[in-house]
Amino acid sequence: MKRYFNLFNFNQKVDYKIEILAGLTVAMTMIPESLSFAILAGFPPLVGLYAAFIMGLVTAIFGGRPGLISGGAGATVIVLIALMKSNGLDYVFAAVALAGVFQILVGLFKLGKFIRLVPQPVMYGFVNGLAIVIFMSQIEQFKTVVNGETVCLSGDSLYMMLGLVALTIAIVIGFPKLTKKIPASLVAIFVVFIVVLVLNIDTKTVKDIASVSGGFPPFHIPNIPLNFNTLQIVLPYALVMAGVGLTEGLLTLNLVDELTDTKGNSNRECIAQGSANILNGFFFGMGGCPMIAQTLVNVSAGSRARLSGIIAAITILLIILFGAPVIEKLPIAALVGVMMMVAIGTFEWASFRIFNKMPKHDIFVLVTVALITVVLHNLALAVLIGVIISALVFAWESAKRIRARKYIDENGVKHYEIYGPLFFGSTTTFAEKFDVANDPDEVVIDFKESKIMDMSAIDTLNKITERYANVNKTIRLRHLSLNCRQLLQNAEAVIDVNIQEDPTYKVVE
Repeated sequence: MKRYFNLFNFNQKVDYKIEILAGLTVAMTMIPESLSFAILAGFPPLVGLYAAFIMGLVTAIFGGRPGLISGGAGATVIVLIALMKSNGLDYVFAAVALAGVFQILVGLFKLGKFIRLVPQPVMYGFVNGLAIVIFMSQIEQFKTVVNGETVCLSGDSLYMMLGLVALTIAIVIGFPKLTKKIPASLVAIFVVFIVVLVLNIDTKTVKDIASVSGGFPPFHIPNIPLNFNTLQIVLPYALVMAGVGLTEGLLTLNLVDELTDTKGNSNRECIAQGSANILNGFFFGMGGCPMIAQTLVNVSAGSRARLSGIIAAITILLIILFGAPVIEKLPIAALVGVMMMVAIGTFEWASFRIFNKMPKHDIFVLVTVALITVVLHNLALAVLIGVIISALVFAWESAKRIRARKYIDENGVKHYEIYGPLFFGSTTTFAEKFDVANDPDEVVIDFKESKIMDMSAIDTLNKITERYANVNKTIRLRHLSLNCRQLLQNAEAVIDVNIQEDPTYKVVE
């Protein structure tokens, strides 16, 4: 019973000051991003903040690992823009809730472990692409709306914005040299806020994006017809959103595992994400997933416990309820500077150092994943394509490793000792190893150093036996592993071979 309710590790030493300060910093950086993506998708601004609160709180308490920060992420919101334009907000909420159901099912069936199949070049490409997206999204803050049209800042407004961003970056870089007890990002935001307030500088603030004032997330059942047509509309968006959310979330979890040298629980994270998205669907939230930028802000601030995520979520709710007048005065330049430094810190600069040492196909995968992430903002598609390319390359390289050692024993029996896996990619090369016309009447294929992997391999063996049978020659298979034998037994209708039994060797205790 204990392991089901052990949500917190009470043996872990928690630095409460670091956790609280990290949580406040995360909240400050999450608010403008959630507002920006909500407005981009055409949602009411508060829908983004509600998602940040609900996702952040639920996953911080029940998620797969401490330190991971979830909120209204742009990766999942971008998926829903088309649905919002065509069918409206209630259909969006239905898709978010249905995506949550799919994510819970992935966790319950323990499919989260398949994130291990993502190769390192795909991880590099994903992280580098995402860093570029985070950095480029900050460029949008150097624009403003004039007479209903979006134009770039110019003149004094542009210089002031650049100066405040530069000040923020300088503080983020320099403050840790004085002390690391207080997150540099939070200090930078506070200092720039005071400078703007005292000098009465006219610059872009959070209020220029949207108002953050509101009440507690209201309960809302999506007002949609419950029929098959609605399911047809909502299902594709729900599936894509679930896939994007899990992909970004589990890759971020793996990244934090590496940074902190600890181990998270991917299946629990899937269930927590799904539960939070179901709540989003019924409490006016746009849904979301773990956010790599805010997670890195949190981890770089020194957080190693769940408390920072809880503090961040509660801070966002308190700001919605009570703190809007103050937060709306925060200069966007300070938040832009912090996020730019996060993007720079997110980028895997190590990938450049090993670029000339990587195989060409790994370089191709890395660049492809990064480009798809930057151009399409579709993380799930980028990772999927990267995994597929890597898998095909692996299959091709493995196919070239099938070999056969040939010899004739004292009884005149020809032996083919096979080395390497026999699967769909290597069957052609495998079949070319045999000289049916010139072989003796009895042939043995020895799989001691090989393994039958799939139905293509079984079909190839069937064809080889037919070729030998047509010239009245006998073929036997030797040293098949138990699961290989099972495959052959299950394929008796398509293959006719005489399996030469091998002795069973027992270990003496």
